[in-house]
Amino acid sequence: MHSVSRTIRSASAPCSHSSRRNCARAWSQLLLLTLAALLFAATSSAQIVSTNQSPQPEAAAASPPTNAAPSLSSVAISAPSGYVLQPNDQVAVEVFGEDDLRTNGRLNAEGNLSLPLLGSVRLSGLSLSQATSRVTELYGRDYLVSPKVNVMLVGYAKRRFTVLGQVNRPGSYEMPEGSPGGVDLLEAIAMAGGYTRIAAPERISIRRQNTSGGDQIIKVDAKRLTRKGGGGFIVQPGDTVTVAESIF
Repeated sequence: MHSVSRTIRSASAPCSHSSRRNCARAWSQLLLLTLAALLFAATSSAQIVSTNQSPQPEAAAASPPTNAAPSLSSVAISAPSGYVLQPNDQVAVEVFGEDDLRTNGRLNAEGNLSLPLLGSVRLSGLSLSQATSRVTELYGRDYLVSPKVNVMLVGYAKRRFTVLGQVNRPGSYEMPEGSPGGVDLLEAIAMAGGYTRIAAPERISIRRQNTSGGDQIIKVDAKRLTRKGGGGFIVQPGDTVTVAESIF
């Protein structure tokens, strides 16, 4: 600021003919200093305004994701009409409006399922509609008013059959997912790799446990079934299929 004052005094002093050049130089310096002062003042004012302004609120955040679990019906499978639940079947139970009561689990070896509030409930031997009625009755008896229950099949129990004898891959096999109650004999042979070179398809025996707990032996001519276009004999869970060897 002192330099500005000296420049102003120098520029304001009368200029003689000999000092005109010095006067012009002083006026030029004064003009430059004035412009610099104005620029400094404008910059400082802008900084003050920027500092005093409150920060703008951030844009409203997107709606938080809901914690609602997906419906268990999305994992249910279509069971055959009249299908009866068996031990180790996997089922899902939903109670409308009661997320805490949702259950997805397998029936135990006794055919029971553990349900919230109810404990162990026997569902084996019931169709899906009967199981729904059973659970609805139990929840409505002591806990809920007019409960809306849905019992769904999620997965079949692991049901197996065995193929032995003259097949390329003898062993134990699971029933196909879409055929929990049984599989065609020719399909069962195909799952075991087909016949060996010395197999006798006309002499196949199936050992099956009957209702009294004993075994029965069923003889099947698969060669004749093949000539008829297949079908006609169903291998059931627990069956043991044995393909005999050809007699030369």
